[in-house]
Formats: sequence, structure tokens, C-alpha cells
Amino acid sequence: MSDERQAKGISVIANPLAGEKLAGKCLKLVKKAAKEKGIRRGVKEVCKALRKKEKGLVIIAGNITPIDVITHIPVLCEEADLPYIYVPAKDQLGAAADTKRPTSVILVLEKDGAGYDELMRKIVKAVVKITPSY
Repeated sequence: MSDERQAKGISVIANPLAGEKLAGKCLKLVKKAAKEKGIRRGVKEVCKALRKKEKGLVIIAGNITPIDVITHIPVLCEEADLPYIYVPAKDQLGAAADTKRPTSVILVLEKDGAGYDELMRKIVKAVVKITPSY
């Protein structure tokens, strides 16, 4: 497993890392939420949203270098009691968010009556299931 992660450039701290199927669902969720303007993208914007107590699902790219750029985000998520998950590639995350730039982190906001509401609930349930508890 770790050899496969190293070949893809995925950091060792990227835990919980979404499997192929869950990563695909996460990217689909980001794409739907981006169309409805229900996302915050980038480290600065996501940290600001977390400080303002906005709720949702945080999706982090696992292949960010240097990793120090995003190491504080999981801590903020745990303090705010928000689920978070790592996906393998920042390029895919950026493309799903309708930007040409690779994106390191995205917060998919909880919105009542949003078109992606059902998909988000399913993904959050799966994320909570694979997240280690400390």
C-alpha cells in the first residue's frame, strides 16, 4: 500500500485516504456543489470558513508539496467536529471544482435544499465510517 501511495506522490499523513470509488464520489460531489456555488476552495478560504463555523465536508488533496501547507486543516476540522477526507490528486480536485488550477483543499458547504444534499449525506456517512477515532 505505501509503495503505491509513494508512486502517486501521496503523503504519509493523508489519512483517511478515499479509495477509488469514494474518491470518485467526492469529486462528483465537488462538481455538483461548484455548479451551485456551494464550495470554498483553497487553504486561505477554507480556514476562514472554518473559523466562521461554516459546516460541511472538507476534501483535501493528498499529493500536496510541501505538505506543511495543509497540515493544520485536519486539526481545525476536528476542533469544529467536521468530517474530512483525502483524495489522491490535487489536479482532479481542481478540475472538479471548475478551475484550471490544481486545488489543495475544498469545503463543500451544507445547504438546505441543495441538489447535492443526498450525495453529501452518503459520502459523510462513508467518511465517518473510515475515519480513525482517537
